[in-house]
Amino acid sequence: MKKFFSEFKKFITRGNVLDMAVGVIVGGAFTAIVNALSNNILKPIINWILAAILGKDSLSELYTFLLRTEVTDATTGEVTVDLANSIYIDWGAFINAIINFLLIALVLFSIVRIINRMKDIDLVDDRLTKEDKKALKAQGKKITDKAAVKEYLEAKAAKAAEEKAKADAEAAEKARLEREANPTTEDLLKMILAQMQK
Repeated sequence: MKKFFSEFKKFITRGNVLDMAVGVIVGGAFTAIVNALSNNILKPIINWILAAILGKDSLSELYTFLLRTEVTDATTGEVTVDLANSIYIDWGAFINAIINFLLIALVLFSIVRIINRMKDIDLVDDRLTKEDKKALKAQGKKITDKAAVKEYLEAKAAKAAEEKAKADAEAAEKARLEREANPTTEDLLKMILAQMQK
């Protein structure tokens, strides 16, 4: 039993389980927002358009009856459709589901797009120092402009490589001059050998 609870604790405290739990909770709240947007804002507009086009009052009245059962009111003599005993296709519910799907897809696309842009900005921020940001600003470029940042970083890298090559060449020349001024025994022997071969 102790092993079971230790495994359960290990499972429940894993990062992806906690992320999933947060996702489910936020998803539930998000569904309520999307349903409210659909039911309280978009459906009235669509109902108004349908009323103008079809003469129906709302999506809830868009039916295709396969078997229609009618009921007559005894007092008024008004004939109404008995939906409980009728067989029908509910186009309104279908259109409603499509609207909800498109809304959720649109909002999720927007959220993912914003998150990806924020990640890109964070990646750029990680590569840029304060001096780099100031230099970009002085050039009139924004740090969110990927092409400008890439161009700046490439130019900076090329300049750094050029300075490194120059410093390496200067260091090599300095080492050569120092070696000529203070030759080693091996250098002296090479010089004597060269003189003897002449």
